[in-house]
Amino acid sequence: MVNRKKCLGTVGLFAAGVAFGTLGIKALSSKGAKKFYTGVTAAGLASKDCVMRTVTKVQENAGDVYEDAKELNEKWADERHAQEIEKAKAKLAEAQEALAEAQAAAEKEEKDEK
Repeated sequence: MVNRKKCLGTVGLFAAGVAFGTLGIKALSSKGAKKFYTGVTAAGLASKDCVMRTVTKVQENAGDVYEDAKELNEKWADERHAQEIEKAKAKLAEAQEALAEAQAAAEKEEKDEK
């Protein structure tokens, strides 16, 4: 058997929802509401412009930082390369000195054998 009170309560809730929805639509489409929405939208657009200016500045600064970092890395690479060249020159000088000593020792041995 259908519970009459429950059925009436459900119908009442539905009717209240329809009434509330109708009032909500009228309130949302009123001149005052439209004025409020216009103000909120204008504020949103102004905020967007402000944010975009900030984003542009950050992008410009990031580009400058990136270029400076690339130049610094190139400078460091050049310095490392110069250090490697100096190390190679030092090793070459050591090898030439060792070769000269070995040649001198070999010449001395030859003289001693004669």
